This record gives sequence, structure tokens and C-alpha cells, in this order.
Amino acid sequence: MYLICLALSIYFLVLILRIILSWATMFWSIPAALDPVVRVVFDLTEPVLGLFRRYIPPIGGLDLSPLIVFIILQVIRGSIGC
Repeated sequence: MYLICLALSIYFLVLILRIILSWATMFWSIPAALDPVVRVVFDLTEPVLGLFRRYIPPIGGLDLSPLIVFIILQVIRGSIGC
């Protein structure tokens, strides 16, 4: 049970990092040294976010899929007692 809670918490943090990196890549160029980190974060989160993006279109250019994933993660964590 502890490992599941830990994995969900880590994924929650990776999603937050994804949001920060997506904003940063829109406004600034990311140094080449960080490119592998950005790629790993995007590769870890895109399958889940892409699933929700198919059903929830952006509203005014704002992608709501991370918000939905955050809510689902919290519900899962609450239901298993994390």
C-alpha cells in the first residue's frame, strides 16, 4: 500500500513539473542540458494527459486535463487511505 501511495505522490509531483515546464518552454528556450529531463517528464505524463485531452477540449487555450488528472489522483489516494 505504501508503494502505491508513494507512486501516486511522485506522479502528482511529475504532473506539477510538467505544467511548469510547459509554461517555461512557451516563454523561454530550455537549455540543451535539461532537454533529457523535459523529454522524460513529457513522456511520463503525455499518455494520461492525452487520454483526457481527447474528451476535454481546451477552454480559451487553457488545457484542463492536468486539473482532471489531479482530481482523479486525489480521489484514488483518498479511497485507498494515503
